[in-house]
Formats: sequence, C-alpha cells, structure tokens
Amino acid sequence: MVENPFDAEIRVGEVLKAESFPETNKPKMTKLWIDLGEEHGEIQSAGQLDHHYDPAELEGKQVLCATNLGSVRIAGFKSEALTVGVPDDDGFPVLVEPETDVPLGGVLF
Repeated sequence: MVENPFDAEIRVGEVLKAESFPETNKPKMTKLWIDLGEEHGEIQSAGQLDHHYDPAELEGKQVLCATNLGSVRIAGFKSEALTVGVPDDDGFPVLVEPETDVPLGGVLF
C-alpha cells in the first residue's frame, strides 16, 4: 500500500477476460482479468465499467492499472488493481488507454 499518491505505480495491461458483476452493491460493475506481461503476470480488477462498455468489448483492450495500492474483496472477488478511468458528464468511468499498442507491464511516466 502506498503512503503518497505520487508513489502509485501505473502499468499497462491487456484485458484477457471481462464479465458483468451483478453481485455487488454498486450498479454496472465489471470483473476484469488483466495480463501485465511476463514479469508481472495476471491480476484481477473490478470497476463500474458496464455504463460504457460491454464486457466482450473490453477483451483485448489495453488499459492502465494502478498496481501497488493493495487489494480489496468485492462480493468475494479479489480486486488487485485500480483500472484507471476519468469521469464522464454523469460521473461514470471512461477508461484511460494507450493510443497505440505498447509492451505489457510498462510503467506510466
């Protein structure tokens, strides 16, 4: 867990699998399994992404993930990273993603 927000490690990963997550208390949640490359392996993440994304559309997409914030359990699902997004006009996340494909596991600088 980081003490200072400037110590957050944000890496690029590729969504391997995504599925709707209706078991949570929040609407429109999605489970993600994300590949961070050979060095960092696969992680899981959960977010309110069903507002803008069909889970099938997310598979194969490169996304940015804060990977050293610790993990939380959400309705029994271990979320190990925060998938980075910015709010739309209604406050729902829109994913931040590289403009072109980049190597998995790369750190944002």
